[in-house]
Amino acid sequence: KTDGLNLSIQDAVKEDRISELPEDLLLQILSDIPTENFIATSVLSKRWRSLWKMVPNLTFDFTFDPKYHQTFSENLYRSLTSHEAPVLESLQLNFTRGIDGLNIGMWIATAYVRHVRKLVLVSFGDVRDKRARFRSALFNFNDTLEILEIQDYILLDLPSPVCLKSLRELRLYEVHFKDEASVCNLLCGCPSLEDLYVHRESNVDVETFTIVVPSLQRLTIYDFCIGGGKGGYVINAPSLKYLNIVGFEGLDFCLIENAPELVEAEISDVSHIANENILESLTSVKRLSLESPIKIKFPTGKVFDQLVYLDVLTKEREWWNLLSRMLESSPKLQILKLTGLSCIEKGLDGQNWNPPKCVPECLLFHLEKFLWTGYEWQRRDEKEVATYILENARLLKKATFSTKRIDLENLEKRREMLNELASVARASDSCHLVFHSI
Repeated sequence: KTDGLNLSIQDAVKEDRISELPEDLLLQILSDIPTENFIATSVLSKRWRSLWKMVPNLTFDFTFDPKYHQTFSENLYRSLTSHEAPVLESLQLNFTRGIDGLNIGMWIATAYVRHVRKLVLVSFGDVRDKRARFRSALFNFNDTLEILEIQDYILLDLPSPVCLKSLRELRLYEVHFKDEASVCNLLCGCPSLEDLYVHRESNVDVETFTIVVPSLQRLTIYDFCIGGGKGGYVINAPSLKYLNIVGFEGLDFCLIENAPELVEAEISDVSHIANENILESLTSVKRLSLESPIKIKFPTGKVFDQLVYLDVLTKEREWWNLLSRMLESSPKLQILKLTGLSCIEKGLDGQNWNPPKCVPECLLFHLEKFLWTGYEWQRRDEKEVATYILENARLLKKATFSTKRIDLENLEKRREMLNELASVARASDSCHLVFHSI
């Protein structure tokens, strides 16, 4: 109803209520649809004729048909030059093989003029395609770009340093570099960089990936290179607060030269690398997650005297050896989490755990919470570890054991095992024991 009168269906259809919405809301609506589509709204009415020019987030996708490249390139350039928003919040360019590098450079330069804050470059192709080559000139003299993301089939050939003064976040997905100097010239040209994400699946281009960034606070490395013995990383980041390294069989070394401010670290799949430095470089952290790197040398005489949270992944053989060393070296530990990945080798349940010779200080005075996700109730070694913690953690307030769901056939047997664990004489009278399935 309008003014007490019923509108006919025809009148309702004719009424343009969307155009009456506030401009900010219309721009938000347009930001959520493909750029090519919202540009087409310029023909709807006078109100919409120039509205699209103020949309702050743009995404352009190239067709895979090469015959449309030139037309699309012209339309994209025209769209960027017509853009009137005071700041271009984000621009994403998705392109395929065969794109003229000069066109890409022209688009990026135009985006710089529009004060772009986030730039995403995605190149599609397959292993037979030649990678798009980006040179230093594409990333020179910009003081507005804050986030840069580069993905797939792109080669960075940077013979001279870039100049991205305001860049805070850099994300590299399977990006190749011409040489080690190109890595250095990219990173040293980002004096405000705080967050770096590196995902690599091939290290044939750069054997030593050196990260020297004084301003860096967060570093994530996912290295899934296959082949082993081909390269690794050198990290020098005096302001680093968070470190996450996921390695694979291709990661040969990871040298942390300078990271005194680390607060949190997650290290996994690095047990095969020839490295004696990783754990020694983590002794200042407060939160630590480790995937039982049994082949990495434990730091002699080093103490994790700031550590309050420890998560150990119980994946590797004899993972409890690492646990014992960490308990002995972490006097202030308050929360202990063990995470089972359900992929540990079978037939090891007959092995015994050798607990610490003396009860660790953290169990006597600090540990308050114990969590075990994926607890293998049928394994002797896991039962021994759980029993030891319960019998010696004097201030423990809560112990939670999560087990996998099982069939009815083994349900009674598991209940008996958990009841046996529940009957352990606990050192803490206030410890609350919790069991549940995941």
